[in-house]
Amino acid sequence: MTDNRWLSAVEIVHRLPGRIRLRYQRRSKTSDPALLAGIARLIDGVTSARVNPRAASLIVCFDPARTDVGTIVATIAGLEASEAGANPRSDDGSSDVAATLAVLLGTSTLPRQARLPVSLAAALPLLRHAAADLRTHGVTSHVLEAMAVSISLARSDFVAANTTTFILALGEAIEDSIARRSDDLLKHLLRPTGDGVWVLRDGVEVQISADEVTAGDAVVVGAGAVVPVDGTVLSGEATVNEAAMTGESAPVVKSRGCKVLSGTMLEDGRLTIYAEQVGRRTAAARIADYVEQSLTAKSEAQIEAARLADRLVPTVLKLAGFSVLLTGDWRSAASVLQADYSCALKLATPVAFKSAMYHAGRIGILVKGASALERLAQADTFIFDKTGTLTSGTLEVTDSITFDSAYSADDLICLAASVEEHYFHPLALAVVNAAKARHGHHFDHAEVEFIVAHGVASVIAGERIVVGSRHFVEEDEGIDISLHRDPIDRLYREGKTLLFIGFGGRLLGVLGLKDTVRPTSAATIARLRRAGAKRILLLTGDHRDRAAEMAQELGLDGFHAELLPTDKAAIIADLNAQGAKIAFVGDGINDAPALAGAHVGIAMHKGADIARLTADIALLEDGVDRVADAKELANRAMARIASNYKLTVGLNTTILGLAAMGVLAPIATAVLHNGTTIGILLNALRNTIPRRPATPRAGSAEMSRPSCPTGS
Repeated sequence: MTDNRWLSAVEIVHRLPGRIRLRYQRRSKTSDPALLAGIARLIDGVTSARVNPRAASLIVCFDPARTDVGTIVATIAGLEASEAGANPRSDDGSSDVAATLAVLLGTSTLPRQARLPVSLAAALPLLRHAAADLRTHGVTSHVLEAMAVSISLARSDFVAANTTTFILALGEAIEDSIARRSDDLLKHLLRPTGDGVWVLRDGVEVQISADEVTAGDAVVVGAGAVVPVDGTVLSGEATVNEAAMTGESAPVVKSRGCKVLSGTMLEDGRLTIYAEQVGRRTAAARIADYVEQSLTAKSEAQIEAARLADRLVPTVLKLAGFSVLLTGDWRSAASVLQADYSCALKLATPVAFKSAMYHAGRIGILVKGASALERLAQADTFIFDKTGTLTSGTLEVTDSITFDSAYSADDLICLAASVEEHYFHPLALAVVNAAKARHGHHFDHAEVEFIVAHGVASVIAGERIVVGSRHFVEEDEGIDISLHRDPIDRLYREGKTLLFIGFGGRLLGVLGLKDTVRPTSAATIARLRRAGAKRILLLTGDHRDRAAEMAQELGLDGFHAELLPTDKAAIIADLNAQGAKIAFVGDGINDAPALAGAHVGIAMHKGADIARLTADIALLEDGVDRVADAKELANRAMARIASNYKLTVGLNTTILGLAAMGVLAPIATAVLHNGTTIGILLNALRNTIPRRPATPRAGSAEMSRPSCPTGS
């Protein structure tokens, strides 16, 4: 009687008394049809067997008094199942598991002569992998496992050999699935943009491939579609879900002049978007690059775990030899060889990192690799830039003082706004908003020149205009401000941020702007201290009095004021030399050197592109409390890795000890070892998001956000 479970691999196509013709499934070009005939001849009662490779058929002649059709089919099918394991066709190892399970269940029904070759065929994938490892890497965990199975086969303990082979295949499939899941979790942070993009060409909508879109195209996006470019809305109105890019759950209304990001989705409405960044330059593509890097980058913890696992392999091999001397039983050696440290040590650490990075992304924190998370956990000194980090970055013009009677206070604001409107620093946006509120007129100007960390310059009515810092206007431009020191000093004492306007080589006026401390800044500082920050400092280009006021208000450990970008980088370098593990939090172009020089750099959500690209961690949501979230999450991830490390060493050492003393049989060792490994991997996948304190209510300074940026 035949068992139907074999018929997918072996089919009876013709039968006569004492003769049967089978059609077998071609597994791959490397399968050896002659092996089928050889195995068939080993079956008790079979008198001859020959194979026709072209027809994929096997003809077997046998003595019906000594064997039956069912035994022959089961034997051949068992070999076919094991060949499927040797040539797996699925990525998740399911064919390996199915093949080894089939051999495990069917071996006892086979004739004795067939059990060794069928069991050996089932173990072929493991033996081949071990042989390859031995040639390239020496003795590894796979070599130990292969030795354990070989010992059982040599002792004709087919139940132990096949059970071990099955458990190893099952464990490896589950481990691979868990490791892949951690990769998939990270990839799910991204939203695919699709292949087809609609653009306007000569007033007609045409669909082109995504890689054909160029900067300057008018891209049309309808409801339910993903925005494929970064750009500005030309026409239309729609509600856009930006959660994939900003972490903001509430849809945002977008209309003409609003900025939109690739990877966000239109929930309702229709937009025509002027494409500014396309292809690999879009925000979604850059995040995709970060994710790709994070899947391959290794941290020191991962590297050290792998090194330890490799160093322990010879110890396990020696213990196996000792167990034979101790017990006089080769079964104990087979047991020891199956319980190594490698799988859990090498897999649990990257899985824990990737899981933490995924959960970080879910709450609006983009971590660019495992090493960034590891370095954040090590950070003991936090340094904040002021504007846009500890403060809301939403400045307001509070004072407009003109030193030329030909220009009113409103004229001064509008003059500055005319050249600042193309710049997206918080100071520039504040001036542009102030001009809009006054419905002031626009001053025509020449091309605007951006001077990083200083200001902007242009030409109006043939005269050079400069808008920026005191250092820029006074020292770089050589404009005398000494005649107006009294009002300037008064604004400084009031804690105002100043913009100096030089026109035609003279100081035309000064704008005073005021920023507010974020409502969550104080709580964030307190949380960072609880999370292990020993020192928290403030670095700013602002006036010393304002910096001192903020440092006292938030309980900071110190501050440095009136700094240039190079000064910030120098301070970071000095602290690094003292052994500090620095986490620098910034948002501006001028912060890029400090972000790059710190142990770990964190860029705020509204930061300049170069700051977000330079940083190791980028916040996708506008809230300084995310800095504390990131630190707490990093701490938890490293604590999880440390606990998994201890569990791995403790449990496997116990299993090894029991196996060496002969207490555990090979099957029990395989079950315990693989079971604990899978449990440790599942523990590594658990959520590491810390509980957050209550967030400010909607409408507060920290949570409010305009539907689209101004000043564009």
